[in-house]
Amino acid sequence: MTKPVRSTSSHSYRSLLRHIFIGLEFAAALSGPLLAHAETTLYLANTGGSTEQLYRQKIIPAFEKAHNAKIVYVPGSSSDTLAKLQAQKGRQQINVVVLDDGPMYQAMQMGLCAKVEDAPVMKELYPLAQLGPTSVAVGVVATGIGYNADAFKKMGLPDPDSWNVLINPRLKGKLIVPTISNTYGLHTLIMLARINGGSETNIDPGFIAMQKQVAPNVLSWATTTGSLDSLMQSGDVVLAPYGSGRAVALQDTGFPLKFVYPKEGAVALRVAACSIAENTQPQLSQEFVRYLLSPEVQTLHAKFIGLGPVNMTVKLAPNIATRVPYGPEQISKLISVDWRVVNERRADWTRRWNSSIER
Repeated sequence: MTKPVRSTSSHSYRSLLRHIFIGLEFAAALSGPLLAHAETTLYLANTGGSTEQLYRQKIIPAFEKAHNAKIVYVPGSSSDTLAKLQAQKGRQQINVVVLDDGPMYQAMQMGLCAKVEDAPVMKELYPLAQLGPTSVAVGVVATGIGYNADAFKKMGLPDPDSWNVLINPRLKGKLIVPTISNTYGLHTLIMLARINGGSETNIDPGFIAMQKQVAPNVLSWATTTGSLDSLMQSGDVVLAPYGSGRAVALQDTGFPLKFVYPKEGAVALRVAACSIAENTQPQLSQEFVRYLLSPEVQTLHAKFIGLGPVNMTVKLAPNIATRVPYGPEQISKLISVDWRVVNERRADWTRRWNSSIER
């Protein structure tokens, strides 16, 4: 009689379960350390162009490595970023913002920024870097005068040294001035007010000088900084109110632009950072703001995008130092705008500009 064959199905089933269980234990053992060291994501809003390129290539990677974090770069102009912060209030997606000082003061007044935590690096900063308890400047450029040195030589004109060069009749039709919607244009209006006995709280002298003395020389009112460059390069204009950082970019093309700090003073345009108040990564955000104030990052700012360092310990090579606001003497001479007054009155000034200057 043939013996019945013993079934192995139940044995195989138990063996399969055992191997699955072992596999799950192994996977859990592996995933534990991975989950414990998962990357944290930080959302950074800053301008695009050369700034974005610098941050992506040279600034962000070192911070990501040191903090096992991932930074998502959100490019946009200061005004666009501010509008985004307002729209997202109560459900902020951005952790750190870098804005020009005018929009940054608005962000501070709206309660969008968290208090800047104290740290040793804060004691290394120029006073100009302190915008308030919730924001700090990470770099500075100056608004002064940019001119075509070759053209001035051909015209037999002396090198300009004053804001009053804007009213020189020999520059009639050779001058471009940014509109009031552009920070350079706003700075120019304020400086014309100051040198004629006014100020941010008494802007009338600036409007009078702009309308009666400067406007007759103006070929074009620039709405963008790019139009400043293009008209300058075409030879249609030979002088304009310029930012020192913008001047560096044009000089790098080989164009004979010279930048002047007027004797009455150049205006400080501070590029500032803040950690957003409604923040999913508050500590990492504070760390990143401090990182931007380190000598290493400050030097990169100066070298690649023309931002003058606000950290007093930074030592720049001579060829870089001459292209940015640098050193205690030069920094102390920069004029800081009272943005609280300006932001309160800017809408009225814009209406007045549109009706009396660019008619």
